[in-house]
Amino acid sequence: MAVALDIEAPYQPTYGSTSWLAGVGKAARKNPVGAFAGVLCGALIFLAIFGPDVAPYSPNRIDFPFLEAPSLGHPLGTDNLFRDMFSRIIYGARNSLGIGLASIAVSIVLGVALGITSGYLGGIADTLVNGFNNVLFSYPSLVLVIFFVTVFGREFLTISIAIGLIIAPYTIRVVRSAALATRNLQYVEAARAVGSSSFRIMYRHILPNVMPYVIVVASVNIGLAILIEAGLSFLGLGVSSDTNPSWGRMLQETRNVWQQAWWTAVAPGLAISVAVTAFNVFGDALRDALDPRLRGTR
Repeated sequence: MAVALDIEAPYQPTYGSTSWLAGVGKAARKNPVGAFAGVLCGALIFLAIFGPDVAPYSPNRIDFPFLEAPSLGHPLGTDNLFRDMFSRIIYGARNSLGIGLASIAVSIVLGVALGITSGYLGGIADTLVNGFNNVLFSYPSLVLVIFFVTVFGREFLTISIAIGLIIAPYTIRVVRSAALATRNLQYVEAARAVGSSSFRIMYRHILPNVMPYVIVVASVNIGLAILIEAGLSFLGLGVSSDTNPSWGRMLQETRNVWQQAWWTAVAPGLAISVAVTAFNVFGDALRDALDPRLRGTR
C-alpha cells in the first residue's frame, strides 16, 4: 500500500526531544545570570515605552538646583542646566533603545533576505552578497553612519535605517552559514525533487531553521546599535529632539562639568553600560538555550 508523504509540510526544527521554548525555560534555571539579564532587558524596554508615566519630572524642567549631588529628591542629581538626571535617563531610553530596536528590525529583514538567498542559491548571488558585506566591513561602523546621517538627515527613521544597514552584515554572515548547512539536507532535497520553487524552499524549509540564530545575533547586536547611537548623539548627530533626550547627548551636554560633578557622567554612562551588557549577556544565554550542542553541557 502506497504511503503519501507530505513533502511540502514546513520543516519545524525541534532541537532534540524538547521544543526550543522548553529549552529556554531550562536554560533560565541553569543560567540565572542570563535570566536576570533578560528581565533587565524587559525592564529597559518597559522604560522606553512607558517612560513618561514613570519619570517623576519632565526631562526639560529647569527649576532645580544647579549641579545638585544625588539625593532623595534627585536620585541621580541634577545637571548644569538645572534638570533632573533621573528623569532624563528614563526619557533617554526611548531614543537610545528605540533606535537600537528599530535598527535591529532593519538588519533582520535585510540580513535574513540576503543571507538565505546567498547561502541557498550560491553562484553570482553569493558573490554579490559577499561583496556587499566586504565593502561594509572595510569601513568603521561609526564613520559610515555619520556619512549616512549627514547626507540623509537626523530623523529617527533615517538613523535607524543607517545603523541597521551597518549591522546587517553580521546577520547576513550568520544566516548564510546556517543556510549553507541546511540546503543539502534530505528534506530540502526532497522538496526540490518534487518541483518546489527556490523561494518556497527558502521560505518554508530554510527560514525556520535559521530563525534561532537570527534571534541570538539580534539580541547581541542591539548592544552594538545602542553604542553607535550613543556615539552619534555625543558627536551632536543624534535625533534632533528636544522632548526625548538620549544618553549619548546627555554625556555631550555635561562634558564640561564632569570633574566638578561626577554624577553627570556616571548616570548616562552607567545607563549605556547596563543596557549593552544586559543585551549581550541575554544574547549569550539565548545561544546556550537554542543551540542543541550546548544544551547538555551547562
